[in-house]
Amino acid sequence: MTLPERAGPHPVRTSDLVAPGELAARARALLGAGFRLALVAGHDDGQALRVVYVFCAGCPDRRVELQVRLDPDRPAVPSLAAWSFPASRFERELADLFGIEPVGHPFLRPLVRHQHWPRHWYPMRRDAGPAPPMRTDAEPFPFVPVEGPGVYEIPVGPVHAGLIEPGHFRFFVVGETILKMKAHLWFVHRGIEKLFEGRPVGDGIVLAERISGDTAAGHALAYCLAVEDALRIVVPHEARLLRALVVELERITNHVADLGALCNDVGFGVAQARALTLREQLLRLAGEVTGHRLLRGAIRPGAAGLRRLPTEAELAGIGAAFDDLVELATTTTVVMDRFRGTAVLSRDDAESIGVLGVVARASGIPVDARVAHPFCDLGVDLVPVVEPAGDVAARFMVRAREVDASLHLVAELTGRVRALEVGIGDLPRRGGSGLGIVEGWRGTIVHRVEVDADGHLTRAKVVDPSFLTWPALSVALADTIVPDFPLANKSFNLSYAGNDL
Repeated sequence: MTLPERAGPHPVRTSDLVAPGELAARARALLGAGFRLALVAGHDDGQALRVVYVFCAGCPDRRVELQVRLDPDRPAVPSLAAWSFPASRFERELADLFGIEPVGHPFLRPLVRHQHWPRHWYPMRRDAGPAPPMRTDAEPFPFVPVEGPGVYEIPVGPVHAGLIEPGHFRFFVVGETILKMKAHLWFVHRGIEKLFEGRPVGDGIVLAERISGDTAAGHALAYCLAVEDALRIVVPHEARLLRALVVELERITNHVADLGALCNDVGFGVAQARALTLREQLLRLAGEVTGHRLLRGAIRPGAAGLRRLPTEAELAGIGAAFDDLVELATTTTVVMDRFRGTAVLSRDDAESIGVLGVVARASGIPVDARVAHPFCDLGVDLVPVVEPAGDVAARFMVRAREVDASLHLVAELTGRVRALEVGIGDLPRRGGSGLGIVEGWRGTIVHRVEVDADGHLTRAKVVDPSFLTWPALSVALADTIVPDFPLANKSFNLSYAGNDL
C-alpha cells in the first residue's frame, strides 16, 4: 500500500506491505540507494505481530516504510544485520521486547533485557500482563573476555558519583591502555513506549518531554510532527517558526554546558565556571521565554506558544560571553593538547556504526536532519558544521561552531515571528500513522506513532540518537588510556534515559 500524499508541508511517506522473504532484498536496495535504517518498530495487533522498518534519506526528504506481518505461531524476520549495524541492534530489541526472532543474526544475545529478567516474558506483547518476579538464579552478564599477558579488567558502575545516570562500563586493559571497553546499559529502562499506549494524542506530549530531560523540546517536536502526520493536519507557519526557535535554544544551552564540562575534565575549572554561569543565563532565559527552564510546554500537538521572545541585547550578550569562553579554551595549550588526538572515531567507523549528530559531524559526516528532513523554512541556507579529525577536539569545535550558528539562527527567527501563540485549535479525531524527524542537539530524533479512530495512541516508537551512537564510544576508546575515559565519554555525552527508554 502507498499512503496518500500529505497536505501542506508534510513530506511524502510511502508504506509497503512485504512478505518476509522479500524484506532483505528491498532493504538492501534502499540501503544501496543511500537510505539509512532510522527505526524498527514491533507491533502486537492482537491476532498477529507486525514489524515496521523505516528508511529515510535526504535531500530531498524521502521516507519509506516496509511492513512485515509475521506468523503468530513462530514470529520471525530475516536478519538485516549483515548489511546494517543499526539493524542488528533493533533486531535484538525486537527479540527482547516482543519475542520476535531475527533469523540469521550473527550475535543474538539480550540487549534491553538484563539477566535477571524472567525468561519468555515479552513486556510489549498485549498479553504480557504484570511483570513476574525477577530471577534470583541469574548468571553474571556475559561480557566477551579479552585474554593475554598483562590483561586485566576494570569494572566501573553502574552506580556513579554525583548525578550521573546508571551505566556499567567494563574495561579490558594492559597497563593504562584500553584494549576494549564494553558498555552495559538499560538500568533505567522505564517502559516509556508501553506508557504511551492508550493515551489521547494530546496527553502524550507530557511523556515525550520526559523521555530524556535535557531534550524536552527535541522529543516534544518529534512527537508532535508524528502525531500531525498521522492526523493529516497542517500546523501554521508561525507555529513552526516558534518551534524551531525553541529547539535552537535547547541546542545552545546543552552545547554550552558540554564545552564547560569538557574543559573541567582536563582540570581547567575557570572555563567550566564561565560555562556554568552562561548556562544559568540560558536556563533563566528559557524560563522567561517558555515558562519552564527545560523548555517544556512550548511545543504541543497542533500548536506552539511562547511568553516572550529573546531580545537582541540578550542574544548579543550571550554571544559575547560565549566567544570569550571558546577563546579561553582554544588558546590554552594544556586544554587543546589533551583534546587533540584523544578518542578518535574515524569516518569509516562512524559510517559503519551509523552514528548521528555531533559525533558524526565531528568525524566528517555532514548529516543533519534540519537539512535532510526540514519541518520549517528557516530562512537561511543551513550548512552542517563538519570537522574531520574525529577526536575530542573535533567534537568540541563542532559544538562551538554550532552554538555560533544557532545564535544567529535564533536572531533570524526572532525577527520573523509575528505571534507568540499559534495553533489549529482542537485536534481532529481520526486514525492513522505518522513519522516525525527532528535534529535534536545530540542528533536526529525519530518518533513513529499509530493512532486509532478515537484519537488514542496504539503504538509509539522512539529512537533517540544515543541508541545508534553508544556503540561508537567503545570503538573510539581503543588504544586510549583509562584516565581519558571521562573526557572521551563527555565528548560523546550520550543519553542513558534516551537510550534505555
